[in-house]
Amino acid sequence: MIRHVVTWKLASEDAAERGSQAAEVARRLNALDGVVPQLRAISAGANTIYPESNWDVTLVADFDSVDDLEQYQVHPAHEEVVAYARSVVASRVAVDFEI
Repeated sequence: MIRHVVTWKLASEDAAERGSQAAEVARRLNALDGVVPQLRAISAGANTIYPESNWDVTLVADFDSVDDLEQYQVHPAHEEVVAYARSVVASRVAVDFEI
C-alpha cells in the first residue's frame, strides 16, 4: 500500500483568507472520497493553529499501488481540485511511502 502525503503553503498574505482557501482545498479533496475509485482512504484538513509558522493544508491518501496513485493523479475530478489548488498555492511538498 502507498501513502501519499501532500502539504501546501498558500500564497495569500492574509491569514483569514489563507484559512478560508485552505478549508476549500481540504473540502474539495475530501469530496473525492467515493468519486476516485483508486482511493482507499483520504483525509485532508486545513491548519488550525500557528498560522504564522505552519503550512496551510495537508492531504493524506492511501492507495493499493503506485499505479493506483498515478491513476488518481490524472482522474478528472482530481484534476479539477488541482486546478483550484494551483490558483491559491505558493509551495507544495509531497512524500509517498509504503505502509
